[in-house]
Amino acid sequence: MERKITDDLEALLDSLPPHIQDPLRHLTPQERGELLEVVLDLGRPPEARFTDRDHILHSRETRGDDIDYVVSRISAFGGDNRSGIERTLHRISAIRSRDGRIVGLSCRVGRAVYGTIHVIEDLVFSGKSLLLLGKPGAGKTTMLREVARVLSDDQRKRVVIVDTSNEIAGDGDIPHPAIGRARRMQVATPALQHAVMIEAVENHMPEVIIIDEIGTELEALAARTIAERGVQLVATAHGNTLENLFMNPTLCDLVGGIQSVTLSDEEAHRRGTQKSILERKAPPTFEIVVEIQSWDQVAVHRSVGEVVDSILRGEAPEPEVRWVDEHGEVHKEESRQRAPAREAARVTGRGVPRIHSFGVDRSRLERVAHDMEAPVSLVDDVRDADVVMTVKGHYRRRPSVIQQAEGAGIPIYVLRSNTEAQIQQSLARITHRPVPPSSVAEAVQEAQDAVEKVRSGQWSVELTPQNAYVRRLQHQLAGRFGMDSESTGREPFRRVKIRSSRAQP
Repeated sequence: MERKITDDLEALLDSLPPHIQDPLRHLTPQERGELLEVVLDLGRPPEARFTDRDHILHSRETRGDDIDYVVSRISAFGGDNRSGIERTLHRISAIRSRDGRIVGLSCRVGRAVYGTIHVIEDLVFSGKSLLLLGKPGAGKTTMLREVARVLSDDQRKRVVIVDTSNEIAGDGDIPHPAIGRARRMQVATPALQHAVMIEAVENHMPEVIIIDEIGTELEALAARTIAERGVQLVATAHGNTLENLFMNPTLCDLVGGIQSVTLSDEEAHRRGTQKSILERKAPPTFEIVVEIQSWDQVAVHRSVGEVVDSILRGEAPEPEVRWVDEHGEVHKEESRQRAPAREAARVTGRGVPRIHSFGVDRSRLERVAHDMEAPVSLVDDVRDADVVMTVKGHYRRRPSVIQQAEGAGIPIYVLRSNTEAQIQQSLARITHRPVPPSSVAEAVQEAQDAVEKVRSGQWSVELTPQNAYVRRLQHQLAGRFGMDSESTGREPFRRVKIRSSRAQP
């Protein structure tokens, strides 16, 4: 599907002082398309920010009358210090002084981009609830807007948008045409978003509800209530990846929640785990999670419940990676990434597997294999290998080594990243050996226990050594509970220390 962009840029330029408008009107079409926002701060020159650079628009410092000029031409600011221009998607955010005066403005360009959901269109049409994750500026809200239009216009579904701060459908009482036939419910203040979510499903009989930025426990609870009533939810949430959400105590309920369970001695022995383990608490609110990695690439977790369960068993998630090429064709990496796993039996049947590592840290691979007691042999020539282990970036570039391996029918194991956790997972599949007992779930449980000890008065707790991937999760968990943490020691004995944020006695 051809991508079409509309930005109503003239409306934004008209709201700026003339000496700032002029240089912006002389931008090339490409530069206009790359303009992100115009920033005005008292006492500083006005600045234009593009996707790859910043540019001073005028040598004169911004004055109070420049800010007043803009404020008089836009809508009134709400409680979240955001405003807009009626019937456009532009957003103007204010920075205020201690006494409430506006001393800075961020005038962000709002664009309607048609064709952005081509890469996940089948998921949107499936009727299953869908959660979009991604860093700021990744295009989450833009994608939500296109979901609303396609479902309401093409699928003729009853779609209601809960629009906090008018992010999705623009400013004013009449929504922007980019949302199609979808109806929009405005939210007076972000604190009321959860109440408007419930009102939408109770009063307007929607088949689909669209929500931007679920960020509080009340909003997460409202989302679960809506999903339990059989309404399809399409929403965004704070966090770049499913693992971020998994470690967020406020929002982890969106993916089923986590609870600590104590097993009997017999059951713990049968599972081969410790007695205290973590398990998913309930079915996830969202059946599918999409991580937006760039404008043209996403990672898809199709069955969130199964993914969370696998993380709790100590397995790193392996999403389906999709991307759109220059011809608009959608490609999926799952079949290419996972198909080699079916060849593991053939490989191990020939004795000790011979691995050729391409783009994977060899010393790290040797250390992980030694720690796992995995019977493998590393070879320098791909022609001598039973298996090739590489990383996603190398695999997608299709170098001669990869082409040679595929031509010879040698299985290729593709790691998402060059980390110990990913190497462990691949070695476990190649050799049919279990992942080392120090699993992600156990490491998270250890960090949770340490947090409780610090809360109870202990100054600090040092955790057992972990790889960088697990340490990052432990740091995130400590931060969620307001604790300080640091990594100490050298690899492979580097470990996390969690301590109280108060001053040491």
